[in-house]
Amino acid sequence: MDFIELNGVGLRYELSGKADRTVVLVHEMGGSLESWDDVAPRLAESRRVLRYDTRGAGLSQKARGELSLDTMADDIAALHDHIGIAGKVALAGIAVGGAIALHFASRYPARTSAVVVGSPATGIAPDRRTAALERVARIEATGMAFAVEDAMQNGYAPELRGDIRRFERYRARWLGNDPASYATVWRMLANADMQGELAGLRCPVLVIGGSLDRVRPPALAEAVAKAIPGARFTEVRTGHYMAVQTPDLIADCIDGFLTTAGA
Repeated sequence: MDFIELNGVGLRYELSGKADRTVVLVHEMGGSLESWDDVAPRLAESRRVLRYDTRGAGLSQKARGELSLDTMADDIAALHDHIGIAGKVALAGIAVGGAIALHFASRYPARTSAVVVGSPATGIAPDRRTAALERVARIEATGMAFAVEDAMQNGYAPELRGDIRRFERYRARWLGNDPASYATVWRMLANADMQGELAGLRCPVLVIGGSLDRVRPPALAEAVAKAIPGARFTEVRTGHYMAVQTPDLIADCIDGFLTTAGA
């Protein structure tokens, strides 16, 4: 792993694999590049894999003030330029990471070969926005412990806790988030409106819904797929933090789709 200051922020990243094709992995809100620990090695067998802590997450620079999806997409482009990645890349993202991946594809179509997203968080329904922002303000004021039980119950279903050590490790890492950065990213999501740009996407897209995801149920993921011309949708037995919970299943979904798409 390495650190670099780009686009006005310090980022932690890891590049693995030696193939010509590259896939960029974008983690969920509350996650970090470790969310891909059991997926990245599988993908690195046939691709170069770039994963990183988004600004405000993990060991990247903490976020304050206003944040936009434009900035998040530009961070990926800056990483590409720094590493010297030529040509198009594929992207895979979970939850808010899925929104960032899709926005990158919209903002940088000439640099995108295909996108795979799981439970993409492309915005907040207007009738949920006020309550969500009130909850986020409380997290910011009192810390991550306020929300951990709901986050785990809805995002990490008990049915997926067979590997209890994996669950406990993820929960503890989630608690280690910087509350102010977490709130900043949440507000970015609350202000997002991606419907128009989804309709303009032209690269191959796979949307994955998790049958045990109680944060963003499969119907919400399928609605995103329907908004994207030619996008495929699949529902699998996983939850909101799917790269952590079912890494082999998610690696198979990503690899299979990208292989079919020639990406």
